[in-house]
Amino acid sequence: MKRSGILLAAALLLLVLAMGLKGRLVQLPEPAPASSTGFSAERAIARLAYLLGDQRPHPVDSDENDAVRARLIEQMRAVGLDPQVTDDFACNSHRAVAGVSCARVRNVVATLGPSKGPHVLAVAHYDSTPVGPGAADDGIGVASLLEIADRLRGKHLRRPVTFLINEGEEAGLLGARAFMERHPMAARVEALVNLEARGVEGPAIMFETSQPNGDAIATYARSTERPVANSLTADFYRLVPNSTDVTVFEERGWTTLNYAIIENETRYHTAGDTLDALSPRSLQHMGDQALSAVLGFANGEAPSVTGQRHYTDILGRTLVVLPAAVSLALLGLAVLLLAWIGWRRRGRFGAVSAIVGAILASTALVWLGQFLVGLFRSGQWWRGHPEIISLALAASALPACAVALILTRKATRERLRAAYWLVFALLGALACLAAPGASILVFAPPLVAAAGMLVGGKWERIAGLIAASLLFLLFAPLLHSIEVLLGYGSAWMFAPLAALILLPWLIELQPLLTGARRTGIAVAGGLALLGWAAAAAAPAYTDDRQQRFSIEYAWDADKSQGQWAVVNGQAPLPDSYSAVGSWTKSEVVWGIAPRWTAPAPKLPVETPRVTVLQQREVPGGRQVSFRLSSAGARSVVLQAPAEAGLRFVSSGGFTRPVGLAKDGAKYTIGCSGRNCAGAVFDIVLASRAPVEWLVIGATPGLPAAAQPLVKGRPPLSRPQYAPDTTISLSRIRM
Repeated sequence: MKRSGILLAAALLLLVLAMGLKGRLVQLPEPAPASSTGFSAERAIARLAYLLGDQRPHPVDSDENDAVRARLIEQMRAVGLDPQVTDDFACNSHRAVAGVSCARVRNVVATLGPSKGPHVLAVAHYDSTPVGPGAADDGIGVASLLEIADRLRGKHLRRPVTFLINEGEEAGLLGARAFMERHPMAARVEALVNLEARGVEGPAIMFETSQPNGDAIATYARSTERPVANSLTADFYRLVPNSTDVTVFEERGWTTLNYAIIENETRYHTAGDTLDALSPRSLQHMGDQALSAVLGFANGEAPSVTGQRHYTDILGRTLVVLPAAVSLALLGLAVLLLAWIGWRRRGRFGAVSAIVGAILASTALVWLGQFLVGLFRSGQWWRGHPEIISLALAASALPACAVALILTRKATRERLRAAYWLVFALLGALACLAAPGASILVFAPPLVAAAGMLVGGKWERIAGLIAASLLFLLFAPLLHSIEVLLGYGSAWMFAPLAALILLPWLIELQPLLTGARRTGIAVAGGLALLGWAAAAAAPAYTDDRQQRFSIEYAWDADKSQGQWAVVNGQAPLPDSYSAVGSWTKSEVVWGIAPRWTAPAPKLPVETPRVTVLQQREVPGGRQVSFRLSSAGARSVVLQAPAEAGLRFVSSGGFTRPVGLAKDGAKYTIGCSGRNCAGAVFDIVLASRAPVEWLVIGATPGLPAAAQPLVKGRPPLSRPQYAPDTTISLSRIRM
């Protein structure tokens, strides 16, 4: 192999390795020992271990959550707080669905600092889902707040700090609703710091702010030493249906910073969300940031920054902040400069078509790789080793981009460089139509490249390398976060961004590519094949990253029929399951995810009952009052078709509006916990005629007849999002 071929092969290998390391570019702090005078993850973990006890699930309004709350109150007193417990039967609307959820919630509230002045509210929730102990979700938040309270004890605070550790977040943000509508302290809040988790490791990302965000970002920028945040992430979060307690609090317009860790979602809402799995580094990072933010709000100058800011961290070391108008203007300047440079260097549009072709070819090649592996591997086969498919994805972009550049023989490196940065800037401008905060990430690399092109000569090449490096530092960690957040079900979605990160480097390597094209294509193609071969051979699941596998028994009381159901990402069922019955892929009325279902023996389950107390006509429809009997079910959901026209739900003094059910969606009224038994609801319906409601009861656990299914569950699997559950179905016209 000639020297040029060796250099090219080494460069391509380095590019793939760099992409493989993109998740490690942001370094988290070492956990501080208990002797530390600052935030100590070691102390926080010790408190969390005591709080969780035997690490049972402790959902809202359960005996287990009562025990956690008792230990929480003890811990709060130990750090110098005087906790007060509120008691409400609260209801809250859902942003993502046309429904309302209710439960009895006991919030724990305590305040430090002066008795007067606007409050800083620090929030986490202490309930878990019914399936796991919630060491990260939201034990990381509770442990952080306890340690923060300990660090603030005895400090001079200009403004009071109120700690709200609430119940019922997992059941529909109920504790937040109860605090905001019932607690007198809510009227005195000015700033909010909320702590959450969607995984068990990774940096604590500040992913949401109040709008406009000038005050929030000013506090964040001056108080945070290891920032991990960007305005693109915040804009993207507003476009998705996910929610935290901030979704409720944003109605008040408090200055807000919202943090979460998101890595290793396979343990999220599972029995694997344990203390051992929670990263001490992540806890240290979240605690450091939250403590700084609380102090920034409590002791900083009164908020005075107006307008919208665009911002981004650089490798978690520093934060760049610009007024939104300036950031967008700089992106516009980059587009205009590069359009003018591209016009000067025009040549049959071959260079632009090469860039677009490289992006499309990368997407197609990644789709093909995942499709071919999927022909003989089913289910979420990438779950156990996501880093391998991430490498395969990046490696697939290499040959696609290399071939596209090599085939465009008449395009010089200068024309390719100009075309690439113009396409990049235009795509960035297009992204800003949906997420304006993207401009802060997009404008700098093309501006640097454009400056070099204007000067020309060796400075153009130097500027091209600097621009490529800056793009990598900004976008490689972003790509990692997007992959972690969305998963690899459709890995092709990430290919365009991977191609955009790699292309400027390949353009700078063009002389080597054209001089050793066969070597380049062979090495790039070999790396892609090696990546997909590794993805095909790697275990689909590991002890750390297990398969989702929940078992359900459903009893339809009206039809006198039983049914087994399994949620496992549609992977093949174990061979032993064939002895239980004939399994088919089905949709079910009680859940969204598709399931494997099979007929089950008649194992009658007591069903919740709905007793109508009163009905009367009101302007625009009917008002119905009913009492719920849960029959021992852990949660009860009433489901109605769109023609019911559910408009309002009232219970416990809370009245919540209900959005329209669209695209075949159902209206829902949910109730969780012990106190659903006997709860009375008043609802307003647009329909004057009675409609059929489905009454769904759910209780963790399975009948004894399910033991063959439980024993046959694959070794590296566990329930996620919902435990093994017994479900009852009945119907009522109301």
